[in-house]
Amino acid sequence: MATASAPDLFVSRTGERRPDEATLRDRALEIHHRLCPVYGCPIPYFHSLDPVSELVSSLLSHRTRNAESGRAFKALRARYPDWAALIAAPVAEVEATIAGVTWPELKAPRIQAILRSVRERSGGLDLGFLAGLSVAEARAWLEAIPGVGPKTSAAVLSFSLLRMPALPVDSHHHRVAQRTGLIGAKVDVGPSHPVLRAQLPDDWSAQALYDNHEILMLHGQQVCHHRAPACGTCVLLDLCPTGQMREAERPRTARS
Repeated sequence: MATASAPDLFVSRTGERRPDEATLRDRALEIHHRLCPVYGCPIPYFHSLDPVSELVSSLLSHRTRNAESGRAFKALRARYPDWAALIAAPVAEVEATIAGVTWPELKAPRIQAILRSVRERSGGLDLGFLAGLSVAEARAWLEAIPGVGPKTSAAVLSFSLLRMPALPVDSHHHRVAQRTGLIGAKVDVGPSHPVLRAQLPDDWSAQALYDNHEILMLHGQQVCHHRAPACGTCVLLDLCPTGQMREAERPRTARS
């Protein structure tokens, strides 16, 4: 079992002293094995959408609560018979339809532009052909579209009916990974995707990678909060340099 005090360190490009890659892989696996019983792996997929619909859903969800993005997605489905109709709609109408999400004035034209790019590059509004590509090739195809980043490409492949082994990283997942030392303090969400994926076995299934994302996300939502994380009751405390530091800094009376 890897611990936060493991002695094998290397100095990163930013000058940060960090555990070596083998230690980080061990820690990533230990985190997965500890959190899976807590959150109930295997975790059922929360969506069964075709990949284009998942693309729209993912774009709506950026910096938006799931309940609000879900309502906006249902509103689009109710208003437009298909995604081609959404492309043809006045942008102001689309914006009004998704008014509950964060930045609807940006997301409405962006969604239309991205769907146009999908249609122009693939000849239609069907991304089923991505199943015939490797994960790396499919992600590269999606990320070649302006406005589609690594989180969105991974979400489309993992969450949709494609069920491909890609690892999305959202803000909660990213926060837990940073605090436990899996990634450095200066690694943003986008660049964290290949780093965190490389720490997990190459042969993991789509379900296993989906579980990994979900359990770290759920842990970030329920325990490792942005403010006031519950470090004292966290099952990862002995693996977490941040949690250990926070606990050491707390007054003794607060810990008793």
